[in-house]
Amino acid sequence: MSFLGTVQGYIVLALSIAALGVEVYALVDCLRRRPDAFTAAGKRSKGFWSAVTGVAVLLGVVALGGLGLLAIVGIVAAGVYLADVKPALDQVMGRGGSNQGPYGPW
Repeated sequence: MSFLGTVQGYIVLALSIAALGVEVYALVDCLRRRPDAFTAAGKRSKGFWSAVTGVAVLLGVVALGGLGLLAIVGIVAAGVYLADVKPALDQVMGRGGSNQGPYGPW
């Protein structure tokens, strides 16, 4: 294997480990939340999001070392939780920011 191939292999491994870290973070955050916060935020149940993020972690482990379709599906699932569900839960539980910029709400 050439030097360039070796470097690319290490880059793919680093990216897949970073993706796995994001997926594990999403799962741990989901498991720490109260079940009633999900319904209060108007999101699916805690069991649903626990299953989604759990499957994302499993896909991340399976795809470790190779960025294939499984890795992409896992990181997208964790990203949806972190970008959509987590901010809504933070706001319901009183932990979220106020969405106030220097000139008012945004």
